[in-house]
Amino acid sequence: QKHKLFAKLSKCSFGLQQVYYLGHNVSGLGVAINKNKVQAVLDWPCPKNLKQLRGFLGFTIYYRRFIKQYAMVAALLANLLKKDNFKWDDFAHASFAALKIVVTQAPILALPDFSKPFVLETNALGMGIGAVLNQDHHLVTFFSKKLTASMQKQSAYTREFYAHYKKNANF
Repeated sequence: QKHKLFAKLSKCSFGLQQVYYLGHNVSGLGVAINKNKVQAVLDWPCPKNLKQLRGFLGFTIYYRRFIKQYAMVAALLANLLKKDNFKWDDFAHASFAALKIVVTQAPILALPDFSKPFVLETNALGMGIGAVLNQDHHLVTFFSKKLTASMQKQSAYTREFYAHYKKNANF
């Protein structure tokens, strides 16, 4: 009341086992993608133009923290977004199907406990980098980034160092 903040009881819920919040289900188990959003991905038709592809990638990138190596799975589709580069072929269709599968099989991510230690694993693959944040053998979040053409040509040591640098900026 001192700061003029009030809660309207009709908009409050107490004692719930699970809460739907911004496209996520939050419970004692952790955070999961809402089932309605998973179904929306399953029902998503193949993009026929650039606008539809942007819509699909925009929808899935919101859930990238649930998907290991998201940037690499979506790389081929992201390349189609470049100017005059949209050509839907069998490779694009396979990438689209693979991205749908990984989104629909996304794990439940644990809620972090900041009083316990975290374990961070990084990896530098040929075309991208990735990181997994764990706590007590439970997944907390994923991070991935597609590497530029010049960074892909760097040594494995340099790419690994870059992965550590980027993970520190994101976690």
